[in-house]
Amino acid sequence: MNTKTIARGAAITALYVVITYFLAPVSFGPIQFRAAEALTVLPIIFPEAVPALFLGVLLANVIGGLGMIDIVGGSLVTLLAAYVTYKNRDNIFAYLSPILFNAFLISIYLHTLFGLPYWLNVIQIGLSEAAVVLILGVPLIKYLKKHF
Repeated sequence: MNTKTIARGAAITALYVVITYFLAPVSFGPIQFRAAEALTVLPIIFPEAVPALFLGVLLANVIGGLGMIDIVGGSLVTLLAAYVTYKNRDNIFAYLSPILFNAFLISIYLHTLFGLPYWLNVIQIGLSEAAVVLILGVPLIKYLKKHF
């Protein structure tokens, strides 16, 4: 790793935390629109985004108030999704992995925390994640591919 890579990773972590913090009212819970999740497609271009996103989610979930299950669980789901995104950076699964992993895995503990049916959580989180990844993340990657 060089200084540029470390700095970019730190910037991704910081961006994730700041975006989540400033949009906190809509960033947590069973119905959420976490705009920072648009960054989950960055491993397509930047491998350093994998650990950066893990740290970003970990730090952001500390302020979320859902406790250790969200801090640890959310961070590990993001790490898995980011790694799969990186490994599949040349196909559609790079965009689908954050959507699918968040929808099916985050919903496991959100349905327990909020007492809502698991499949309702899957649909809510899945639709939210899909909207963020497709509306914000895809254009972000197109822009970055053009300029980097």
